[in-house]
Amino acid sequence: MILEIADIRIHTGRQAEFDAAIQRGVNEVIRHAKGFSGFKINHGIESPERYVLMIYWETLENHTVDFRESPAFLQWRAIVGPFFAQAPVVEHFNLLAKSA
Repeated sequence: MILEIADIRIHTGRQAEFDAAIQRGVNEVIRHAKGFSGFKINHGIESPERYVLMIYWETLENHTVDFRESPAFLQWRAIVGPFFAQAPVVEHFNLLAKSA
């Protein structure tokens, strides 16, 4: 299992619109991608323009190849991209340990 973390910064004052857009993008586009296993979206308290999107993939290639090189990626970016104040910072992680 691979965890993708996207640190997203949006334009000030567009939080309500983005809240709806990011959820729509995940539910209508990403959740149908090969290897998708789940997601979480967190919204910043001290920095309300900041979001952390966590997506669980079966393999790294499910995200970097199967999704990012597909037409679905363009659909996703069309939904959420207009809100971005800058390009998201995206990294991938392997699980080391977790609580019971």
